[in-house]
Amino acid sequence: MNGYSELSTKSLLKVDDIYKSYGNHRAVDGVSFELWPGEILAIVGESGSGKSTLLKTIAAQLQPDSGQVYFTTQNEDVLNLHTIPESTLRMLSRTEMGFVHQNSEDGLRMDVSAGANIGERLMSLGERHYSKLRKVASEWLERVEIDSSRLDDTPLQYSGGMRQRLQIARNLVTSPRLIFMDEPTSGLDVSVQAKLLDLLRNLVGQMNLAAIIVTHDLAVARILAQKMIVMKNGKIVEQGLTDQVLDDPQHPYTQLLVSSMLTP
Repeated sequence: MNGYSELSTKSLLKVDDIYKSYGNHRAVDGVSFELWPGEILAIVGESGSGKSTLLKTIAAQLQPDSGQVYFTTQNEDVLNLHTIPESTLRMLSRTEMGFVHQNSEDGLRMDVSAGANIGERLMSLGERHYSKLRKVASEWLERVEIDSSRLDDTPLQYSGGMRQRLQIARNLVTSPRLIFMDEPTSGLDVSVQAKLLDLLRNLVGQMNLAAIIVTHDLAVARILAQKMIVMKNGKIVEQGLTDQVLDDPQHPYTQLLVSSMLTP
């Protein structure tokens, strides 16, 4: 059925028994969950737990060894992200989905202006009017707290925090339904992290976005996410409401993570 599947569900995203290995190493081991419109989910765990591989597999940047990922579009079509045509996936990735990378160089075109970075996404929706593209790009720079006078500067002329905010503007300008974020605050100074987290929280709330955030920082998860998945060795060892998991962890591994966060 050209990648389409009939599912009796209203969830935005359904992840069904995903496995992903690199050689003999199983990075993702039978992961399943659902995400609903407007929900924010944090995937946490130590380095090597499989969280980033899971995120890239869910976002169809990596092909799973087995399992399915279903996405419900604005038109309520349910698509298997790993079997739809590449052209359909590209369009979804530019319109209804977004991806904020840990390294801004992976998510931006560094050799073109900030305005062009934002405008490219708008052009995916058919916008071709130059003045309209510049107007919307300028507005989005202001929304992510970058002075619109920097519209014609390239990302190379931006600080690390500004590049991450530009990535956010580039992804959100098309009003996606779902955004993936891979360690969005990693490598930033503490004060810059705080400003970025506040910006993300406000934008996600204003736009009623669903989001999946990979982070090793439990404080980031508490600030941004209503729900949490804890991963170890490619498996989900605990999941639930974020405050419940962090305040009353049940699995020994989660208890260790929380204890580490609380240790001065």
